[in-house]
Amino acid sequence: MDINRYSPSYILEKKHLIGLSDYTTEEIFEYLYATKALKRKFEAHEETNILRGTTVAMLFADTSLRTRSAIEIGAHQLGGSCVDLPYSDRDMRAGENIKDIVNVISRYGVGALVTRGINKKLLNDFTAISSMPIINSHNEDCAPIQAISDLFTIWEKKGELAGVKLSVIGKATAVTSSFVIGAVKCGMDVSVASPARYGMKRENVEAAEQMGKIYFTDNPIEAARDADVVYTNAYRYHTAITEEEKEALAPYRVDAGLMSYSMHNSVFMHPLPATRGLEVTTDVIDGKHSIVYDQGENRLHAVKAIFTLLAK
Repeated sequence: MDINRYSPSYILEKKHLIGLSDYTTEEIFEYLYATKALKRKFEAHEETNILRGTTVAMLFADTSLRTRSAIEIGAHQLGGSCVDLPYSDRDMRAGENIKDIVNVISRYGVGALVTRGINKKLLNDFTAISSMPIINSHNEDCAPIQAISDLFTIWEKKGELAGVKLSVIGKATAVTSSFVIGAVKCGMDVSVASPARYGMKRENVEAAEQMGKIYFTDNPIEAARDADVVYTNAYRYHTAITEEEKEALAPYRVDAGLMSYSMHNSVFMHPLPATRGLEVTTDVIDGKHSIVYDQGENRLHAVKAIFTLLAK
């Protein structure tokens, strides 16, 4: 499906955003068009008080910088407010009950609950009983906010999604898996290069293969050849990388040599934070092909689009 021939309604029937696997191509397009519209308003300095009188709550089980900032600033720019709810595994072990948490918070007038680091089972418990939208920013399984932001960035830079060749290099993470699934659903031609031990989960591979055109290899040059977009992700975040991982992933470092196999007008993407010299060299991430700061900015607009379509 060609995104440029799609006519958005700016309406979604879905209540929650946990991952993109259960979203149709058209529903993903709704997020992308809403992101585009809100970015235009931002650039024109237009007020967008869509969340006036609405509070967004965050329940984060791990730390975040850019995503947290985008959520708080995005809610404010839409005329709403944002509050941070304390969360710890210790509280859960002490007898906190998901049903009680959700039902009480929803009575506080909260328009949406954004989570991070909440595992899949707990998220399913949340969504099963929550009357307010649950938005998963990132967990061990998926990172849909980043995926929507990155898909919008590619559309913005390349003018289309269908037929754009995407090369995803290196260690598979929740971020890359979400992005790959979204890209395949949007008609992109996806190649993924990872060492065998650090590839995508089997269930994500099977899901992606059923959705569209995707090619898996352990050869980064094969994946990068003629690519319009070269994408990699952080190898270490909250945890240190082992020597074994360093050795296995070294051939997958995105450097000028690897980028030379991509198209002359290709772009390099990385969701940040990046360790220069590990998954990508400094000359690439800070070079002419890099659009990492555009990705960073667009996370704000994507968050605002998600709030606009989901928050009550």
